[in-house]
Amino acid sequence: MPDAARENQKAAATLSILDVDFVADPAGALYWREEGLLVVADLHFEKGSAFAERGVPLPPYDTAATLARLARLIEFYGPRCVIALGDSFHDSRAGERIGAEDRRMIAALQLRRDWIWITGNHDRILPHRLPGESSAELSIGAIVFRHEPVAGAGTGEIAGHLHPVARVAGRGSSVRRRSFVANGARCVLPAFGAFAGGLNLVDRAFEPLFRGRASILAYVMGRDAIYAVPRALCLPD
Repeated sequence: MPDAARENQKAAATLSILDVDFVADPAGALYWREEGLLVVADLHFEKGSAFAERGVPLPPYDTAATLARLARLIEFYGPRCVIALGDSFHDSRAGERIGAEDRRMIAALQLRRDWIWITGNHDRILPHRLPGESSAELSIGAIVFRHEPVAGAGTGEIAGHLHPVARVAGRGSSVRRRSFVANGARCVLPAFGAFAGGLNLVDRAFEPLFRGRASILAYVMGRDAIYAVPRALCLPD
């Protein structure tokens, strides 16, 4: 096994939803090994160009950077299917602004595998002639994939939308990192997009999804590994 593969396996963590074990990758994706399924959320392609149109001078490289990170995951796991959990495109005009090279990269990543775009609140209408299937949500057995988590028990739900981050105490200070949030019944994924922001997981927006604190874990994305931290130990901003 190549060194890179061994390092990735050491860095990943197991995240269980109902009776299904997923690999929580430090890059911010879930992999369901038995289904050959890779899941990412909130890619937000062309966020940089959207801000540039409004006079905010962000570098126009976020789409390429996000695709490069996604390509490394696809090369490593070799998934049979990729599910993008909504807000893959930052707005309704992202398809007009995305460059030809980035379009070719998306097409190359889709070769020889299924690709499902879950629609989100930013991309209810996906770009014209975009390869892959589009769906509001998808169920595989007891697991349901959607963009926006539904308030309540959410049994078997895997979603995005909230861009969770965790602040945890370090040596004399604290660090703020993107994070998965899960309680064994549901999971909210971190945003995968290069320019995507984050919402602290102790924010009240998470309260309708995760009642109590005892069984809730933040799977915090460290530089080289995933760290499972009880939500009760996470700090506010």
